Amino acid sequence: MHAITNSGWIEVVTGSMFSGKTEELLRRLRRAEIAGQDVAVFTPAIDDRYGKDAVGSHDGRRWEAIAVEPDSDFDAVNEHLNGEKVVAFDEGNFFTPALVECCERLAGDGRRVIVSGLDLNFRGEPYKPMPQLIAVAEYVEKFRAICTQCGEPATRTQRMINGEPAHVDDPTTLVGAEESYEARCRHCHTIRRD
Repeated sequence: MHAITNSGWIEVVTGSMFSGKTEELLRRLRRAEIAGQDVAVFTPAIDDRYGKDAVGSHDGRRWEAIAVEPDSDFDAVNEHLNGEKVVAFDEGNFFTPALVECCERLAGDGRRVIVSGLDLNFRGEPYKPMPQLIAVAEYVEKFRAICTQCGEPATRTQRMINGEPAHVDDPTTLVGAEESYEARCRHCHTIRRD
């Protein structure tokens, strides 16, 4: 809580895949816990890479979380809270725009709200609802990875299908296809449109 105004706020940690967003979220949560602040962490139920009830980073760190539906609103989140002053959401890009109002209300109730998530999809387009969260947040940090092609700072996420850059019209999942992701800079990021 801001000491002078006794108000809450919203922090957004964003950037491409492999840039350290979740690692930074976990660092902030550890510091809040060290400071004796109660913490509640939410993750979208559709993201089960680290288990249904956990947030995890690529380096193996984990934090217990509450899985909620991506379209959860303030009431759905609030029913899981027990007075925690720090409320975090991982993979904010998987939530619907209802997350924006939810975060606004939590901050309005005097809570510190931390959201991490991708700012751009694999096409290089804004990944909703992150642009709206960035606009209303008091604090925003954009992290960069290292481009797997040239070594420059990477701000984009390259979707690969069977080892090749994805086509702009590729569906989210291709049956039998091998899907992977890489961090890329603006110059090396490729979207097939043929």
